[in-house]
Amino acid sequence: MKNRHFLFSDTLLFLVLSLCILREASAACHVDDEAGLLAFKSGITYDPSGILNSWKQGTDCCSWSGITCLNNNRVTAISVYGQPDKSNGYLSGTISPSLVKIQHLDGIYLQNLRNITGKFPDLLFGLPELKYVYIENNKLSGQIPENLGKLKKLEALSFAGNQFSGPIPSSISELTQLSQLKLGNNLLSGTVPAGVGQLKNLTFLSLEFNRLSGRIPDIWSALTDLRILRLSHNKFSGNIPSSISSLAPKLGYLELGHNGLTGQIPDFLGRFQSLDTLDLSGNKLTGVVPKTFANLTKIFNLDLSYNCLVDPFPVMNVKGIESLHLSNNKFHLNTIPAWVTSSPIIFSLKLANCGIKMNLSQWRPKETYFYDYIDLSGNEISGSPVWLLNSTDYLVGFWAARNKLKFDMGKLRIVSTLKHLDLSKNLVYGKLPGAVSGLDSLNVSYNHLCGKIPAAKFPASAYVGNDCLCGPPLAPCKA
Repeated sequence: MKNRHFLFSDTLLFLVLSLCILREASAACHVDDEAGLLAFKSGITYDPSGILNSWKQGTDCCSWSGITCLNNNRVTAISVYGQPDKSNGYLSGTISPSLVKIQHLDGIYLQNLRNITGKFPDLLFGLPELKYVYIENNKLSGQIPENLGKLKKLEALSFAGNQFSGPIPSSISELTQLSQLKLGNNLLSGTVPAGVGQLKNLTFLSLEFNRLSGRIPDIWSALTDLRILRLSHNKFSGNIPSSISSLAPKLGYLELGHNGLTGQIPDFLGRFQSLDTLDLSGNKLTGVVPKTFANLTKIFNLDLSYNCLVDPFPVMNVKGIESLHLSNNKFHLNTIPAWVTSSPIIFSLKLANCGIKMNLSQWRPKETYFYDYIDLSGNEISGSPVWLLNSTDYLVGFWAARNKLKFDMGKLRIVSTLKHLDLSKNLVYGKLPGAVSGLDSLNVSYNHLCGKIPAAKFPASAYVGNDCLCGPPLAPCKA
C-alpha cells in the first residue's frame, strides 16, 4: 500500500512537471523567430538608450519590447521606434538579412532609428505574409529595386526619410493592394510612373522632398479614395493636371508647393469641399485666385505664397482659418481680410508684400493668444503692434520690416517663446528691452532707437541706421 502511494505521488509529480514544461514550451516563441530577431540585434552596432535591452537569448521573444506574437506564438510584427526628442534615442547598424527567418511577419516598423544604413532590404521578398512596411527616417540608400512589384500583398509601404536615389520603379503599379505609399524625403529622381494611377486603393500618397521632375502625370481619375496627396519640394513643371479634379469628394490635403508649376489655378479646386490644407506656394502660377474658392468652407491651411497671382482675391466663407500665407504675389489687399480677423483658431498669418494699407492699432482680431507666426513685411502698415505682441503668449516670429510702424520699443513685451523679430525700416523709437538678447534673430536697423545695446550675439547690421544706439557691436557709448 505504501509503495502504491509513492507510485501515485511520483506519477502526479511527473504529470505536473510535464504540464509546466509543455506550457513553457507553448509560451516561448519559435526558434527561427528568436534566431532572426537576435541576428537583427547583432547587426546593431550601437544602442545608446537600450532600445533592445529586453532582447535576450533564452527568454521568450514574444515578451521582448516591440515584438508582437500571434498565430501559435509566431512573431508577426516588429515595432522598433527611435526617440527623436532624445539625442541618444537611436540605433546604429544595418538590417540583418536573417530577419527572413521570421516567416510569419506581416508588419515591419523600424521608425526614427536615424542611423540604420545599407541598401534596400531584399529580405522583404522572402516574407510571404508581409503587408505593412514602415522603415522611416533612417539612412538607407541606393536604388529601390525594379522588382518591387513582387511584394503583391503590401497594403502600406513607407521608406520616407531615407536616402534612396534613382527612379521610382514602374513595377509599383503591381502593388494594387496599397492604401499608403510614402517615399517622401529621399533623393528620388525621374518622373512619377503612370502606373501609380492603377493603385485604386490609395488613400495616402507622399512623394515630397525629392528630385522628381517632368509634368505631374494626368493619372488621378481612378484614385477617388485618396485623402492625402503630397508632391511638394520637387522639380515638377507644367500645369496642374485636370484629372486631379476627380479627387474632390474626399481629398483633404493637396500639397504641390515649391515646384515649377505654371498656368492658372484651376477653378475645379473650389469643388474640394473636404479640403483641410492646400499648398501651391513657391511656383510660377499666374492669374487670379478662382472665385470658387469661396466654396472651401472647411479649409484650415491655405498657402499661395511666392507665385505671380493678381487681384482680386476672393472673399472666403471659411469659419476658422488656422494658417494663411499669401506673401510675395501681386496682391493689393489694402487690409487684412475680415474672414481672417474673425478666425478664433488662427496661429500663422503671412501677408508680406500684399499691398496692405492700414493702421495696426485699429486692427482687432478675434484671437491673438495662439499666434505663432506673423509676417506683415513690405506693406504700408502704420500704428503700433505693441498691443498685439503683448497679447500673445506663444509667438515665435514677428516680421514687419519696411512699414510705417511707430511705437516705443521699450513697451514691447518679449515673450519667452519669441525667437525671431524683424522691425527694420520703420519709425520705431525708444530703447531696446534687455530681453532681445534671448532671440535667435533680430533686426531693428534703420529706425529711431537710442541707448545702449543689450549684450547679445547679433551683428552690427541688426542695429545700423538708428539715431543713437551705442555699444557693441556699434561704437562705444559716450560717457
